[in-house]
Amino acid sequence: MHKKLKNISFEDLILLDTDDYSLINKPPFLASLDDRANSQNLLSLAKEVNDDYQICHRLDKETSGIVVFAKNAEAYRNFAMQLENREVKKVYHAVIDGLHKFEDFEADEPLHTTSTKSRVDFRAGKPAFTLISTLEVFKKHSLVKCFPVTGRMHQIRAHLAYHKAPIVCDPAYGGEMVFLSELKRNYNHKKWEDENPMINRVGLHSHQVAFRDLSGNIVEGEAEYPKDFSVLIKLLRKFN
Repeated sequence: MHKKLKNISFEDLILLDTDDYSLINKPPFLASLDDRANSQNLLSLAKEVNDDYQICHRLDKETSGIVVFAKNAEAYRNFAMQLENREVKKVYHAVIDGLHKFEDFEADEPLHTTSTKSRVDFRAGKPAFTLISTLEVFKKHSLVKCFPVTGRMHQIRAHLAYHKAPIVCDPAYGGEMVFLSELKRNYNHKKWEDENPMINRVGLHSHQVAFRDLSGNIVEGEAEYPKDFSVLIKLLRKFN
């Protein structure tokens, strides 16, 4: 699931710019912070533009979507306090295995986190809460939106997996690859070639964020799907 990124301009990723914050649409395969496998990361790109930039939260390397940057220390503290008080609204979209009709479903299983993974653990786990609703159901998959009230590592991935709805292309949590041959009738695939999955990363996108700035005004933004996620949805609809 590794992919070499082309040269990226931080300015081209900006969705919304205010005096104190920048909202960024992070492409997949770009690390939020330092990544030994690739010197390029979102924070280093930001620092090239403004050394005062601080990243307010992070996304997994494969996850695409909206990330908030603060332009000064006061703005960073303001966001951090709202995050701690669970006042930041973040909405993710995910393509999951199976046909599921969640309606404001409350996943509240406690999560135990190691350095690389989270799992439901009713003894040692810490409180975790995710609201899940289905947006669309396809032939073998579903598109859902998830609102993580708490912010545990891999929280959405772990909660969905526990409820037998793992995110596609997420083998760490039981998510299966999505192949066109499984959806399209009479799919003509050359026997001597390996078929590529319809998306080659975890099918998770950070879609929306909303919080208050230093003056108490609401700052909100929405990130469009990147090409790979958008194509996946279109194909799932086409062969539904």
